[in-house]
Amino acid sequence: MTAVRAAVLGAGSWGTAFAKVLVDAGTETTLWARRAELAEQINAVHENADYLPGTKLPPRLRATHEHEAALAGADVVAIAIPSQTLRANLVKWVPVLPGDATLVSLMKGVELGTTKRMSEVISEVAQRPAGQIAVVSGPNLAREIAQEQPTATVVACVDPERAALVQQACSGPYFRPYTNDDVVGCELGGAVKNVIALACGMAVGMGFGDNTVASLITRGLAETARLGVVLGADPLTFAGLAGLGDLVATCASPLSRNRTFGERLGKGETLEQAQEETHGQVAEGVKSCQSVLELAEQHTVDVPITQAVEAVCYRGMSPADMIGRLMGRAMKSETA
Repeated sequence: MTAVRAAVLGAGSWGTAFAKVLVDAGTETTLWARRAELAEQINAVHENADYLPGTKLPPRLRATHEHEAALAGADVVAIAIPSQTLRANLVKWVPVLPGDATLVSLMKGVELGTTKRMSEVISEVAQRPAGQIAVVSGPNLAREIAQEQPTATVVACVDPERAALVQQACSGPYFRPYTNDDVVGCELGGAVKNVIALACGMAVGMGFGDNTVASLITRGLAETARLGVVLGADPLTFAGLAGLGDLVATCASPLSRNRTFGERLGKGETLEQAQEETHGQVAEGVKSCQSVLELAEQHTVDVPITQAVEAVCYRGMSPADMIGRLMGRAMKSETA
């Protein structure tokens, strides 16, 4: 396979970790940072102290504040920014996006207002066909990957050749990508798991244990799959890395921003207090609970955990009342 050049747009924890993965896999990679001083820091000391302090980055990873420089000649363009900022940023980037580059979404969310998945937003704004857009999703906690702990992930694309291209570009000794053609299922699993992780965090913050968390994970997977099937996803996807794998990692790990954010809510902090404590790190589930709920309502799909999380975040419900509401639901078959 010919040499591939990659650009990663977004120097947060996941964007930086994925850029490291690409370089370690032998792919020439440029990382775009929104702030010039962060790009300079990465180039000078090979560390992103703002998001991955203590992690040594490969000297071959080049960072820049100029998106034009990052995108020039790129065969693969991976985007790792907060999902709700994607559309506005893409408008600025589209004029210099290489025409045949494979665009890769590293984002996990559903756009507010449109209920579009991230690949759909990319396709619409960049005017690129679905086959040119791939999605990377799975149990991808950025700090563990940056520490080179073994993990697996999914590269989803309806074009198998482009999926294989991205797979090859990021395959390394500690990062094992599998391909999949179910973009809908992989994206939906990545978006909804952040909402379920908020619920799990709230339960932990209230002092509940593993039974409660396991119950929320399992029923969260059920509502994700219900919605996914209605949208055309393959049910098997939700039993895989982009479904169950990502859900377990995000709901169970203290490294998960959504789980940690939920814990703060469970301990009695307000949404505003919890946001102040996260120092600019985005808990995607706080926004996604609104857009996922809207998407579910459009398709008349029952998503009780998502609905309850949205009520805590935006309707004044307490985490204790959330648990009470979920436990007080009418009896039903598990498979109904």
